[in-house]
Amino acid sequence: MVNFSRDYMKLNALLTIVTTSLALPSSLFAQESNFHQCLSGLESQAVQAGVSHYTFKKYTAQLEPDTSLLEKLNYQPEFRTPIWDYMTALVDEERIDDGKAMLQTHQTTLKRVAQLYGVDPATVVAVWGVESNYGKNQGKYSLVNALGTLSCMGRRQAFFRKEFFATLRIIQSGDITEDRLKGSWAGAFGHTQFMPTTFERLAVDFDNDGRRDLIDNTVDALGSTANYLKKAGWQTGQPWGFEVKLPQGFSTTGESRKNKKSITYWMSKGVKTMNGQALNEVVGSQQKAGLLLPAGINGPAFLVFKNFDAIYSYNAAESYALAIAHLSDRLKGAKPFVTPWPTDDLGLSRRERIELQTLLLKRGHDIGEADGLIGSKTREAIKKEQARLGMTVDGRAGQKILKALQ
Repeated sequence: MVNFSRDYMKLNALLTIVTTSLALPSSLFAQESNFHQCLSGLESQAVQAGVSHYTFKKYTAQLEPDTSLLEKLNYQPEFRTPIWDYMTALVDEERIDDGKAMLQTHQTTLKRVAQLYGVDPATVVAVWGVESNYGKNQGKYSLVNALGTLSCMGRRQAFFRKEFFATLRIIQSGDITEDRLKGSWAGAFGHTQFMPTTFERLAVDFDNDGRRDLIDNTVDALGSTANYLKKAGWQTGQPWGFEVKLPQGFSTTGESRKNKKSITYWMSKGVKTMNGQALNEVVGSQQKAGLLLPAGINGPAFLVFKNFDAIYSYNAAESYALAIAHLSDRLKGAKPFVTPWPTDDLGLSRRERIELQTLLLKRGHDIGEADGLIGSKTREAIKKEQARLGMTVDGRAGQKILKALQ
C-alpha cells in the first residue's frame, strides 16, 4: 500500500511535469532547457567585455533562470493608465512633503551638486522621488539573476547581455557587492534607478570614499543623477517649461514636443502664460520650445524646452518627464496645474489608493496588502464592485469608485 501510494505520487508528479511542459510554448520550454548551455556560451563574450573568467564563473555557477521575468518582459498591459491617474499618484501631497524634507536634509550635498553640475536641487530630488520614492522602493531582484536570465531567454537578449556584463564588471570593480546589487526586474537599481551600463558611464564617487554606490550612498546617488542630467544637455538656470493658455481655435497640426520653435513664433500664434503674461517676459524671444499636450487639446498645455528633453532621456516617456518636472516645481512652492484634466473621474493619491484597497479588503476581496499599488487583484476586485454598483466596469481606481465605497 505504501509502495503503491509512493508510485502513484511519482506518476502524478510525472503527469504534472508533462502537462506543464505541454502547456508551455515550445520556444519557452527550449529556452529553459538550453539556459545553462547559453550561459556557459556567454563566458567568452563576457571576457571580451572586460569580465574575468574568475568573476564570471563565481557569479554564474549556481545561477538558475527566473522564468517569471518573461511574463513581465512580454506583458502587454490591458489597462492603460490615464495621464491624470499617473500624475496624481506620483505628484501627491505625501511625495511633495517628503521631497521638501529631503531638500532640507541633504541641502549641503545638493548645494555642492548644483555648483558642480548646474542642476537645481529640486529637479535632482524630483528624479529621486519619482524613481524610488526617495530610496524606499529600489527593487528586490538580484541583478545577476535577472539579467542573466534575460541574457538567455526572451526578447532583446543582446541588450540585456550588455547590462549583464556591466553588472559583473560593477561587482568586479568593488563598487557594489553582489548581495547588495538588487533592483528592478529589468536591471535598473539604486536610489535613482540607473541601468548598469549607465552606472559605468555616469555614476560618480561624490563623497570621495573610493567607491561609486547608488544603493546605500545617497550622496553618490544625488551627484550621479545631476551628472546624468548635465550630460543629457541640462541648461543651468533655464526652465523645463511651463503651462500655457492656447487661444480659441488654436490648430495643433504639426505641433509637438520635438518640433521646437522660437518664443516669437508662439507669441505670434497668441499663446500666453496662464496669468496672461507675454511669453518673452518669462524667457528670451529666441528660446525654442515645443508644445506638449499630454491629454489632448482639452487638457493642460505646456511649452517645453531642452531641460524637459534632458529629463525625458532618463526614461523615454512624456508622462514620466512631466511628473518629474511638475514635482520639481511643486517642491519650489508652485501650485498644481491651472487647467483641469479632461475627466469627470480624477485619479487617486497613494493615501486614497490605500483607503480604496482597505475598503475592498473589508468587503472580502482577496487582494493582499493595502499598499497603494494597483495590481491585477485590486483591479479585479474593483470590477466586481463596479458591477455590483451598476457602474462602468473597467477596473480603474478613480474617485467615483472610492466615493461609492466610502
